[in-house]
Amino acid sequence: MTAAPAVDVRAAQRRALTVLSAGQALGGLSNGVALGVGSLLVEQVTGDPALAGLAATMLTLGGALLAVPLARLADRRGRRVSLSTGALIALVGALTLVVGGTLGSPWIVLPGFAILGASTAINLQSRFAATDLSQPRHRGRDLSLVVWMTTIGVIIGPNLIPAGDTLGLALGLPHLVGAYLISAATLVLAAILLWAGLRPDPLLTARGLVEAHDRVIPRLRLIQHPRALAAVVTVACAQATMVGIMALTPVHLEHDGHGLTMIGLTMSAHTAGMYALSPVFGWLTDRIGGRSVAIGGAALLVGAVVTALLLGSAMAPVPLALLGLGWSAATVAGSTLVAGAVPADLRPALQGRSDLIMGLSGAAAGALAGPVLGLVGYAGLNLAMLPVIAALVIAAILATRTRDRSA
Repeated sequence: MTAAPAVDVRAAQRRALTVLSAGQALGGLSNGVALGVGSLLVEQVTGDPALAGLAATMLTLGGALLAVPLARLADRRGRRVSLSTGALIALVGALTLVVGGTLGSPWIVLPGFAILGASTAINLQSRFAATDLSQPRHRGRDLSLVVWMTTIGVIIGPNLIPAGDTLGLALGLPHLVGAYLISAATLVLAAILLWAGLRPDPLLTARGLVEAHDRVIPRLRLIQHPRALAAVVTVACAQATMVGIMALTPVHLEHDGHGLTMIGLTMSAHTAGMYALSPVFGWLTDRIGGRSVAIGGAALLVGAVVTALLLGSAMAPVPLALLGLGWSAATVAGSTLVAGAVPADLRPALQGRSDLIMGLSGAAAGALAGPVLGLVGYAGLNLAMLPVIAALVIAAILATRTRDRSA
């Protein structure tokens, strides 16, 4: 692989952060639409509320399965090629959902969500791309800045669902399908932006700064990096908790008699919590350490469970906002620990592995959420997440047993 030519590292990092941030905003809008209406679309085409959680399951599963090949593509060709390719794959997924929803076929809709999962994969990879040229003391800040930019899209996205539905109906599409036209349009813009703007490539530039004799390119074995493994588990537990509760909230609200406006408001509150304060959590991670921030995130997740039990569905935005905040704190802290846990040449492999495990954890939680909701209700679904939150705390402690600058 040819190393990138010498460049002004600070200028290259500023440009990378700008392009990645704009790409995150567009990708977040696509994901906000997909998550906001996904469970309802699956229920519509299958006729079975117990299967509604498969939307989040397939979306996260697709993102997980695509995380490793996209990370390998980044390893070989750089972030620019990997991220723009992921956006085009996600575009195919959005168009597949339009076709499947129009035909009322779950056999097309469910794979469509899996393909659209590429948008999740590139959003996750972008947060690591933000650290390629970071100084270690600013790693949490830069990562969280790109995560924060997702706020713009994910807050706007769910609130565009009614307008997308109106557009789709005007075009002769079935109920809910029109929202995915908006998703497709934003993915086109994201692919163009990432391809044209991510120059110089941050990963290739970072590698060009390392002298050839200093490079270490062993095969990654997580068992040989226990702190990295624990950091990965921290992120995975946060993802499982968030997806497990979030995936069935729209169905819960619909069954309680709420319409798309209330569902959109609740999901906007949730996604705002996920991203709006991420720079604060990034700053705290750099200042007080990933362990403290991750444990604080766990406390917020417990708060989400408690308020969901105490408040009625009319107050659903409150526990869902806390759920998003807890996820944000734990994910920013855990991801920062992942980014600094291994040498630079191993980072793309570890990051891809982390996103794979994170996605599989979320997919499993989403798949189980439907049956759990059917058996024990929404309150029971929330309570079922408490052991996962406890595992998050244990993993965060293990990830930082040996203090270093990334801890």
